[in-house]
Amino acid sequence: MSNSIKLAILGLGTVGTGVINLINDNLDELKRRSGRDIIITEVGTRRQRDDIDSNIMQNSDLMAIAASDNVDIVIEVIGGTTLAKDVIMHAIKNGKHVVTANKALLAEHGNEIFAFAEANNVHVAYEAAVAGGIPIIKVMREALAANKIDWLAGIINGTGNFIMTEMRDKGRPFADVLSEAQELGYAEADPTFDVEGIDAAHKLALLASIAFGIPLQFDKVYCEGITGITLQDVNYAEELGYRIKHLGFAVRRDGQGNADDAGIELRVHPTLIPQDALLANVNGVKNAVLVNSHPLGQTLYCGDGAGAGATASAVMADVMDLVRVLGNTDCDEQGNSNQNNHGHHVPHLAFIPEQLSDTPILRAEQMITGYYLRVHAYDSPGVLADITRILSNAGINIDAILQKPAHKLGQVPVIILTLPVVESQMNLAIEKIEKLDTITDKVVRIRLDELA
Repeated sequence: MSNSIKLAILGLGTVGTGVINLINDNLDELKRRSGRDIIITEVGTRRQRDDIDSNIMQNSDLMAIAASDNVDIVIEVIGGTTLAKDVIMHAIKNGKHVVTANKALLAEHGNEIFAFAEANNVHVAYEAAVAGGIPIIKVMREALAANKIDWLAGIINGTGNFIMTEMRDKGRPFADVLSEAQELGYAEADPTFDVEGIDAAHKLALLASIAFGIPLQFDKVYCEGITGITLQDVNYAEELGYRIKHLGFAVRRDGQGNADDAGIELRVHPTLIPQDALLANVNGVKNAVLVNSHPLGQTLYCGDGAGAGATASAVMADVMDLVRVLGNTDCDEQGNSNQNNHGHHVPHLAFIPEQLSDTPILRAEQMITGYYLRVHAYDSPGVLADITRILSNAGINIDAILQKPAHKLGQVPVIILTLPVVESQMNLAIEKIEKLDTITDKVVRIRLDELA
C-alpha cells in the first residue's frame, strides 16, 4: 500500500480553495496525526488557475477525475443536486471515498447515495454539510452513541441568525438587514433558501436521521421563514423576557398515551426562547445546536457555521477519518481489499442501515409548542374576555398577557403567550378569534419553546 493518500477537490470556490490552503498550512500536523502523506493530485475547475501548484492536475472533466486511478478520496464542493449527484455516484461506482459539504444533495438524495456507497464498500462523509466547523455530526454519531436523543434545537443558518440579531440589537427592519447581509456575502442574491428556512430544513433532515435512526425525509420537514417577523414582535418578545431565533427542531414524541400522536416532529420556524437560554445568546452569523439526550442531558455546540476556514476544517476532519479507514483496510493473500463498512467506520446515519426505523414524521397540525399571539382589536369593552374565552374553550392555557395602549386609530395590540398546545387546536382558536367583529387584522402567530 502506498503511504500517500491522494485527494481530488471538485470545485475551487471559497471552500475548495480553503481546503487547499488548510492542507498547505497544516501539512506537517496532518501527517503527524495520520501517519500518511496527504496530497492533492487533481482539482476540478472550469478555468485554469495560475495559483494552483503545477504538480496538481487541473481538469474541467469532473467525471474523469471521479474515476481517476490517481485519486483515493473525492472532495465534492461544487454544490447543487444534479451534477454533484452524478459525480458522487460515479466516484462511488469507481471505489472512491467521498467527502461532501452538500447538505441539499444529501437531504434530498442521501438515502440513495448512502445505500450505493454501502453496496460498493466506500464511505460518504459529510461533517461540513451541517453547521460548518462545528463537529456536530461526529458528536451525534460517535460521542453521543450511548445516549437516547430526545430532542435537538439548532441555529443552523447563519444568515437568518445575523438578521434576527441585527433587528433586536439595533432596531433595524428586516429588509434593511437583509440588504446588508447580501453586501457582506452572508446571503445570496436570491436569499430564499436562507430566509425561508429551506437551508436549515436540509440540515435538520440530516441531524434528525442521525439522532433518531430514521431515513432522510426532507420532504416532511415543516418549514417557515423569517420574512414576516417585524420589529414590533421582536420588541414585544424582549419585553416579555424572550428572544426570537430562527430554529430547527427535531423532537421525539411518545404520544402521551395516544399511539396516533407518537412520532417525530421536524420543524423549522421563528421561535421565542427565554432570554437567559444559552441558545438565545448565540448571535451574528454563529451557529449552535442544543441536544437533549439521556442520560447526558443538555449539551450545546457552538461556532462558525460557514466560511472558508470553518468549512475546510470540517472537510479535512472527514478526510482524516477516511485516511485512518484506508490505513486499517485489511487485505487478503492476493492483496485485495477486505474492507467492511461496519467494521471500520461509523454507519452513515449513525445506525446500522438495516436498523433504521419507520417511526412516522408527525404532520404540522400534530406539532406541540407554546405560542406568542399578537392580536389587533378595537379598543372596546369585552374584547379581551372574548379572546380568552375562545382560547379557554379550545383547551389552551394562557401563560402571560401584555396589553398595550390604544394607538390613534383606536386599535389596541394584545399580546398573549400560551402554554404548549397541539397545533390543530391553536388553528381552530385563531380562526374563531379572527371572526370576531372587534378584531381588525390577522392574528400574528410565532411559536414559543422554553427549551426545558
